[in-house]
Amino acid sequence: MSYKIIHGNCSDELKSKNLKDVDLTFLDPPFNQGKEYNDHDDSLPNEVYWQWMREICSKVYDLTSHGGAIYFMQREKNVEQVLRVLREAGWIFQNLIIWKKKTSAVPCTNKFGKQYQIIAFATKGEKPRVFNRLRISPPLPPGYRFERENGVYVTDVWDDIRELTSGYFAGDEAIRNSDGERFHKQQSPVSLLLRIILSSTNIGDAILDPFAGTGTTLVVAYQLNRTSIGIEIDTENVRCIESRLKNIMEADNIHRYYKDYRYTDNIEQIWGTDIENNLKDRRLKQTVLLR
Repeated sequence: MSYKIIHGNCSDELKSKNLKDVDLTFLDPPFNQGKEYNDHDDSLPNEVYWQWMREICSKVYDLTSHGGAIYFMQREKNVEQVLRVLREAGWIFQNLIIWKKKTSAVPCTNKFGKQYQIIAFATKGEKPRVFNRLRISPPLPPGYRFERENGVYVTDVWDDIRELTSGYFAGDEAIRNSDGERFHKQQSPVSLLLRIILSSTNIGDAILDPFAGTGTTLVVAYQLNRTSIGIEIDTENVRCIESRLKNIMEADNIHRYYKDYRYTDNIEQIWGTDIENNLKDRRLKQTVLLR
């Protein structure tokens, strides 16, 4: 499947006549927290920021096929604004996904500590054109006596996907500079995009990421035989995306997660690749490396 990396400002690029019939959009914008970006002011007035988000959601809506989906990730405190701008742009709300972090919660003095981000799932129209009901096989929770023979359906609480935190816990998947420092501290994990893309697309569908960052959406879509378009304003990020796509690293290889979805109906057709041969190739390469 093909991919396209557009170096530019998404506010401008989303007006392009070459963009159309998008089936899924992953929207993970800067959160307006005053962080340092090479080509973006992350300290916009609140009303300006949310007007910008509404315009982005509206432009994406116009490009989306009927029944197509958007997954809008944001901070937990911005739920009200996220749902509002989606509604005003024409999207129909489906789920508020709670992505519970696996590391320590952020402590707060006068309220409960924060341990999750939200992902709003909405569609163009009342019903999604594609929704694959995924089954996963997470570890048995405390208090359960018997193993689940066929796993469980994925719900709106995702507590089995580890975020790429700083330091040691970021693991091999986190992209690093030559000095060992993180290249991009907001890098999304492969397993998060894998779940989103598997849930709301089929083979050959078109996926858009207007704030592509390090390109995780494109890396996952490429391996799942989906077409993808990423828009990114930062030159260094664009180079990173190109590098990741030209040489899929072992840490970016999605097939290590296949076993987690093995109880899903028609998972072979949804996944879109020859899993058995791919796994054999990986084992062969690992054997050669060990020798």
